[in-house]
Amino acid sequence: MESPAGFDLSKQQHNAAKALDETLRAQMAQACSGLSPIALAMAHADWAMHLMASPGRQSLLAQRALELSLQTWRNVLAQPEQGEKDSRFADEDWNAWPYVALKEGFKACDAWWRDAAQQGGGVSRHHQHMVNFFTGQALDAMSPSNWPWTNPEVQRTAQETQGRSLQEGMRFFMKDLQETLSAHPDTPSEALPPLDYAVGKDVAVTPGKVVFRNHLIELIQYTPTTREVLPEPVLIVPSCIMKYYILDLSPHNSMVKYLVDQGHTVLIVSWRNPDASDRDLKMQDYLCGVLAAIAAAKASTGAPRLHTMGYCLGGTFLAIVAAALGRLSRKPGRARTAKEKALIPDDLPELASVILLAAQTDFTEPGELGVFIDEEQLATLRQTMGERGYLSGKQMGGSFVYLASRGLLWGRNTRRYLMGEEDANFDLMSWNADTTRLPARMHSEYLTALFLNNALAAGQYRFAGATVALMDIRAPMMVVATTRDHVSPWKSVYKIHLQTDTHVTFVLAEGGHNAGIVSEPGRPRRSYQMGSVEDNMGWIDPDDWKAEAPVTQGSWWEAMHAWLAERSGRPGKPPAFKREQVLCDAPGEYVMVRYAD
Repeated sequence: MESPAGFDLSKQQHNAAKALDETLRAQMAQACSGLSPIALAMAHADWAMHLMASPGRQSLLAQRALELSLQTWRNVLAQPEQGEKDSRFADEDWNAWPYVALKEGFKACDAWWRDAAQQGGGVSRHHQHMVNFFTGQALDAMSPSNWPWTNPEVQRTAQETQGRSLQEGMRFFMKDLQETLSAHPDTPSEALPPLDYAVGKDVAVTPGKVVFRNHLIELIQYTPTTREVLPEPVLIVPSCIMKYYILDLSPHNSMVKYLVDQGHTVLIVSWRNPDASDRDLKMQDYLCGVLAAIAAAKASTGAPRLHTMGYCLGGTFLAIVAAALGRLSRKPGRARTAKEKALIPDDLPELASVILLAAQTDFTEPGELGVFIDEEQLATLRQTMGERGYLSGKQMGGSFVYLASRGLLWGRNTRRYLMGEEDANFDLMSWNADTTRLPARMHSEYLTALFLNNALAAGQYRFAGATVALMDIRAPMMVVATTRDHVSPWKSVYKIHLQTDTHVTFVLAEGGHNAGIVSEPGRPRRSYQMGSVEDNMGWIDPDDWKAEAPVTQGSWWEAMHAWLAERSGRPGKPPAFKREQVLCDAPGEYVMVRYAD
């Protein structure tokens, strides 16, 4: 029998070996920008081995290479076409020799590799998605528009400015590099470079009061601007992945101000920006944060009915909470369980409506984000978060840059570092730089339960001791998606029709995940489609819905206000602030917390 001392030594060896493995994996992931190199290698090995075993596919690709080569020379020698579709090559100098050859050669290479990445049967769906995505990333990085010696626009600008554009670009590069190297997680908020648009001065300026605060949320109630208001307040639950003032930017494009000016009493949740001490906050805690906000909204306004609105992940939280409350309301005579009593407050207001903005409830088609979600990559992410206690805002922001790297990374670098142009300076870009963290445990649970296992849509997600079924939502719903959303693809959002048994008005707005939602009246080139699903209509394919739904020019905000007004009572006197509940002025304290990482 092994001695205790021998057992202790074996355990120490095991722990040392595990620590060594984790250290090596962490270093490998750091070298791959936080991605798991094992997951990347497995995906490309799957693709390469299937291609090696497909001589027919290889012959087609060889034929395709010959066709593209001939087409390239025809394009180089022929008269250049007008209206280049690729914005990277829109400048007229790309049609002059030798740049036209570089451009056409790159476009042919790009087309061939994208065809080659589209392997036939056999490659797993997730691996195929990863190969397609990272092939596109590599090709975008190799574009001749990214390099000074192959970009005629960069060279012309340098000549016209006598080299000042390159000097200014180098100054920007050194400034950004210094900020990156000097960034430290413990740097206090006041020591960070100020935002271009100051919170509370330039953005998030709609007047209001913080009427509730706990460890996780502040609840802001806004001051009415009309003599009468609709009796049902509007409670907004933004995503904890972002600062809430995406919906309260400058006065001209603030959704909060718009709703207040239309006669709504508006309240919004401001999530706490977590630190390492919050590592053990769970998904359940965030759902309870939504419930606490609903209870506080009733306590502050006295309203027995409440309109609710959730944006992005906040919409997913709101859908889960609405389903849990709907389940309870279907069984009014049943005594609550211990978990229900512990997690769900008593005397909550009735939900008059549920509005979801760019929020997924089915994650089988999560769009480009899906390339980052598998067991291996989640294990790598858990290890990184476990060391810090949170997912840093910088790491999360980097993931979103990946999704649109052509414009957000390479296009920006070309303009800033090669042409010496300052970054665009407007409120949405300033907000985008005001990043937030996510607690390690909550983020891990969110990715595993919803993205990896799709537990919510599968009827396997549990809250307050019971399974959550979106079919239990009783309130009428408005669900808004956007046409160019890389975070919540509109066809994924559209699947809410398969999961609910209530009235659903679906809106498809022109734009992306942020700009499509922040789409105020008067903004040019904005439109939306809208249609309602009534009882016994059955399933309508999303492509069929899009083909048939009428297009309305303008802002979908106006349709939202009309939809809310139809489901509200008669206007009356605005609710007064209760002095004992007012904690401070908007925008509150939590939104001011910033971190270098």
